[in-house]
Amino acid sequence: MRLNLVSAVTLALAFTTASSNASAQIRTPGSDARVPQALSSAQRDAVIAAIGTAFRTSYVFPEKVPAIAAKLDRARKAGRYTVTNPNEFAGLITADLREASHDGHAFLAYDPARFAAASAVPAGAPAQDLADFDTAVARRDHYGLAEQRILAGNVRYLKIAGFEWVSDETGKAYDDAMRFLKGGDAVIIDLRGNGGGSSEAVQYLVSHFLKAGTLEITFLEAGHDPVQTRVLDNLPAGRMIGKPLYVLVDQGSASAAESFAYDVQQFKLGQLVGATTAGAANNNAFVPIAPGFMLSVSMGRPVHAVSKTNWEGIGVAPDVAAVPAQALDQAHLLAVQALRASPASAEIAGDYAWALPDIEARLHPVGLPAAAATAPGTYGKYVVTRDTTGLWIARPGHPLWPAPRRLTPLNGDGLFAVDGIDILRVAIKPDTLELLWKGEETPRVLKRV
Repeated sequence: MRLNLVSAVTLALAFTTASSNASAQIRTPGSDARVPQALSSAQRDAVIAAIGTAFRTSYVFPEKVPAIAAKLDRARKAGRYTVTNPNEFAGLITADLREASHDGHAFLAYDPARFAAASAVPAGAPAQDLADFDTAVARRDHYGLAEQRILAGNVRYLKIAGFEWVSDETGKAYDDAMRFLKGGDAVIIDLRGNGGGSSEAVQYLVSHFLKAGTLEITFLEAGHDPVQTRVLDNLPAGRMIGKPLYVLVDQGSASAAESFAYDVQQFKLGQLVGATTAGAANNNAFVPIAPGFMLSVSMGRPVHAVSKTNWEGIGVAPDVAAVPAQALDQAHLLAVQALRASPASAEIAGDYAWALPDIEARLHPVGLPAAAATAPGTYGKYVVTRDTTGLWIARPGHPLWPAPRRLTPLNGDGLFAVDGIDILRVAIKPDTLELLWKGEETPRVLKRV
């Protein structure tokens, strides 16, 4: 089920819509800003009229429409919208739409490229030009699958910047990403700043963590039969039921991103780490409005299988609150601590133990310990120096160590990480330097020369 477009028949009189999409998508207002021609008074008035028509025709909460229309009309008469820059105009309209509706999917964005694609189709015809436009964007974005990494302790990380779906394409990209995650001891999925997208992508993703056939969401829209999404049967990468799962969220996580986070919380699939999400649950469609705007209008609402409600207006609260910028390190710490409690082997337990000091130092940075004052000197083949930026270690003459490497303090007891060498740590003691190599039980002790 793709995001559907509401096609304009005239600027302000009528429009038709394809069958309701069962997704909830946000495009951040002004995110596709262009330097435009100045808006005229007539153009502003026509846009406001078209917005009123769109909400009266299809808004999911018709009882709110009079208040929305009155809000816009008062602001227009008061001169609030007397601006010529379309991006500024869209921002003012968006603020008033949201204040009057308390709907995270109510917004106006200046997006000439999408407007041109949406307007190229006659009323009632399939919006193929817009579909082609969105497909091209999704391919360049790798369908929103922005980054994957192996973190210390074999914790697998996936950043999903947006839930972009192209039939017969995106599933294959997700299969590769899921195979990567499946090889981890734990999984972190990062949805910070993810403004939403397609329910198909959410359905495909969450299916890897639930039993086939499980009812996920029911989408309701006036005049249409309910649309249910259930966990898929066929998953080429297989399922990860029971895999330790951590999902990063913040106030920029909206719509479809919140849908996945809500699934994780309601089905108890893992832990949410970060800050409360945006609170935009309704599924929306876009109305093209000349000269280059796209209006988001909520057409329906989701009902979750577990809670029998949704997250509209309240967001999804994290299980573990964290400053968003530290959410990844916090989730990584939680994952490794939990894994360390029941390791598969002594070797793997050592891997987890090795990972912890570095994660904890990122969460709680420490300054140079007192031992740093007397640390400079020569220890066997190693030389420690100090400058205004901190401590450095070098091994002169070594072909793989051509320049000094920074020593980053991991705790207040003189333990340091060596920049660029993840399998080596250094402990500075009075008149000795201890080299701690990963996998070795005892350190190599070097006396000061």
